[in-house]
Amino acid sequence: MAPKGKVYRGSVKDFPGFNASQDADALYNAMKGFGSDKDAILDLITSRSNKQRVEICQAYKSQYGKDLIADLKYELTGKFERLIVSLMRPPAYSDAKEIKDAIAGIGTDEKCLIEILASRTNQEIHDLVAAYKDAYERDLEADVVGDTSGHFKKMLVVLLQGAREEDDVVSEDLVEQDAKDLLEAGELKWGTDEAQFIYILGRRSKQHLRMVFDEYLKISGKPIERSIRAELSGDFEKLMLAVVKCVRSTAEYFAERLYKAMKGLGTRDNTLIRIMVSRSEIDMLDIREVFRTKYDKSLHNMIKEDTSGEYKKALLKLCGGDDDAAGEFFPEAAQVAYRMWELSAVAKVELRGTVQPASNFNDDGDAQVLRKAMKGLGTDEGAIIEVLTQRSNAQRQQILKAYKAHYGRDLLADLKSELSGSLAKLILGLMLTPAQYDAKQLRKAVEGAGTDESTLIEIMATRNNQEIAAINEAYQQAYHKSLEDDLSSDTSGHFKRILVSLALGNRDEGPENLTQAHEDAKKLADVASNDSSDSLETRFLSILCTRSYPHLRRVFQEFVKMTNHDVEHAIRKRMSGDVRDAFVAIVRSVKNKPAFFADKLYKSMKVQMGSPREQGYGTLWDSDFIPW
Repeated sequence: MAPKGKVYRGSVKDFPGFNASQDADALYNAMKGFGSDKDAILDLITSRSNKQRVEICQAYKSQYGKDLIADLKYELTGKFERLIVSLMRPPAYSDAKEIKDAIAGIGTDEKCLIEILASRTNQEIHDLVAAYKDAYERDLEADVVGDTSGHFKKMLVVLLQGAREEDDVVSEDLVEQDAKDLLEAGELKWGTDEAQFIYILGRRSKQHLRMVFDEYLKISGKPIERSIRAELSGDFEKLMLAVVKCVRSTAEYFAERLYKAMKGLGTRDNTLIRIMVSRSEIDMLDIREVFRTKYDKSLHNMIKEDTSGEYKKALLKLCGGDDDAAGEFFPEAAQVAYRMWELSAVAKVELRGTVQPASNFNDDGDAQVLRKAMKGLGTDEGAIIEVLTQRSNAQRQQILKAYKAHYGRDLLADLKSELSGSLAKLILGLMLTPAQYDAKQLRKAVEGAGTDESTLIEIMATRNNQEIAAINEAYQQAYHKSLEDDLSSDTSGHFKRILVSLALGNRDEGPENLTQAHEDAKKLADVASNDSSDSLETRFLSILCTRSYPHLRRVFQEFVKMTNHDVEHAIRKRMSGDVRDAFVAIVRSVKNKPAFFADKLYKSMKVQMGSPREQGYGTLWDSDFIPW
C-alpha cells in the first residue's frame, strides 16, 4: 500500500472480502484434472495484492501439502507461466530471481541489473539483498562483483549499499559545489573523473540531485545527460543515464522501458513482465499517465496490440485500465497538458541562430577566397565550408554579387560544378535566401511522380505570414507559376484545403482573445464529440489555420479543460494520414517551434533497420537542416 501521507498509485489493490483458504481451493480446482482453467487462475491472481498472494501460497500448502508455485509452473507454460509465477513471489524475491537469472551462466543481462538497481529505494535494496541471501545462500554483492567489471561494477556496488540520502536531506550549500564538481570531473577535465560521478550520483538524495542537475544546466549550458553521453561509455554510461532518469521521474523511466520493450519487431517479454509485476502496486497509474502523454497512445492499447492469449489478458489486468477509453484519461495527465499550454502561453521563446554576421566582413575578399578554392585541379572544400558557414545569409548574398562583379561568373554554378553529394546540397542551400530555398523545396515536393507531403507540411505549417508572402513571391519568380495553383493541382481533399489556407498567409497576428478562445475550444470539442454537423476537418481547419499563435495556445488550454484531453491526442485519435500530420505539425509549432524542429532533426538522422536511410532513400536532412 501507499506510504503514510501518500496517495496509492498502484493498479492492483487488496481484494475486498479476501479469504486465502477459499482462493487456495479455487486455484486447486482450476488445476485439478485434465488441463487447467487458465482464465480462472489469471482472474484470481491478478486481482489479489502481493501480500494476499503470499497468504494464498501458505493456505494452499496447509490445505493440500503442495507448493502452489510448483503446481503453477507445472500447469502453465511460456510467457504466461513466467508472469503468473512472478506475481506469486514477494517483490524482493522476484527482484532477486531476476538478478540471479541476469548473472547466471554465460553472459550477463546488464539491462536487467541497471533497471533494478537504478530504480529501487534504499529499503527495496536492503530487502533484495536479504532475499537473495535467503533464496540462494549467496552474497549478492559478491556475485555482482564477480560478473561485472570497471566503473560499471563500482557504481553497482555503490547502489547495492542502499545508502542514498533520503529525500528530506537537501544540502543547499552543497548543490552548487556538486554541480561544479561534476562539471570539472567531465567537461572541464582531460579525461573523466568517473569516481566523482559515482560518488555524487550514487549517494545524494533525489531531491538534492534534481537541484544539482538544474544548477549544472545553469553553469554549463547543457543538461547532465548530454555530458554523461559525451564523457562516459558502455554499460557504465547506460547505468548513469538510468540513475539520472529515475532521479528525474521513475514513472517516466519505466514508461520509456515499456515502450521500447514493445515497439518495433518482437517484444522483450522479460522486460515487460518484470516491470508490469514490480510496479503494479507502486506507481502503475503514474506510468500509465506518462506513457499516454508521452507516446500518444495508452499502455493498455500497446499491450493489447503487442501480445496475445492469456498472457495478454493477465498483463491488461495488471495495467488496470485503458487511458484512451472515454472517461479513462487521467485528470493528472490533463492537468499536465493544461500546465504545458499555460507555460507555452506565457513563455517568450527566444529564437537564437547559430550563424551570426561575420565581423570585419569583406565580400570581395571572400569572393577571392572562394575562387581560389575552386580554381585548378581539385577543390579546397575546407576553405569553402569555412567561409560560407561563417557568414550570415545576407552576407552570402553580397558574396554572390561580388563574385559576379569580380570574375563575371555565377558562384552558384561554380559551386554546383565543383561540389557533389550532400555537401553540394548543403552549400547550395546556404547560398539561397530563405524564401528561395523554401520555394525550391516546395517545388521539388510537388513536381514529378508522387508528392513529398512531409516537406509540404513542415514548411507550410511553420512559416509566418511574412515568410509565406516571401515564399509565394520567390516561387512565382523562379517557376513562373503560382504556389497555390501547384499545391491545388498536386494534392486533394481536406489536405489540399489546409495547404491552400496556409499558403494565403492570412493568419491573424493579434493577441489572444479569451472569450473567442473559449468559443473556438468549444467548437473543436464539439467536433471531437461528434456533436457538430460540420466535418471534423473543416472545423479544425477554420481555427488552426487562421488564428494567431498566442490565441491558439489559449484555445488548446481551454480544450484540455473541456475534454480532459490534449488537442494533439484528439487529432491523432480522430484523424489520419496527411490531414492528421498537418494539424499535428501546426499544434507542435504553436506549442514550441524549436522543439518541433529538434524532433524533425532527430528523426531525420536516426538510423535504424527499416528507416528511409536503410531502404536507400537517404536522410531527410537536406530539407530540414539549413541554418540561416
